[in-house]
Amino acid sequence: MGAKKKKIKAAGRFKSGIGVRARKKFNKIEAVQRVKQKSPFYEKSTAKRIAVGIWIDKKTGKKFAGPAYSLQEVK
Repeated sequence: MGAKKKKIKAAGRFKSGIGVRARKKFNKIEAVQRVKQKSPFYEKSTAKRIAVGIWIDKKTGKKFAGPAYSLQEVK
C-alpha cells in the first residue's frame, strides 16, 4: 500500500515543490482573509474581500480600498 497524502488546510493544493515555511505562511494568511471582517461603514455589517486590497460592504454595497488581506490587525 502507498502512503496516504495528508492535506494541509489551504496549502494542500500545492505540490511538494513548495517549502514548508511558505505553506505555513500561506495557511496563516488564507485563514485570516476568509474570516468575516467587520465593516468600517456599518458596524453591524460585514465586509468581503473581492481582490487584493478591494473590499465590499455586504449591507450597503459600498466598494472600498483597504489592507490587502485583513481589515483587522493580525497578531
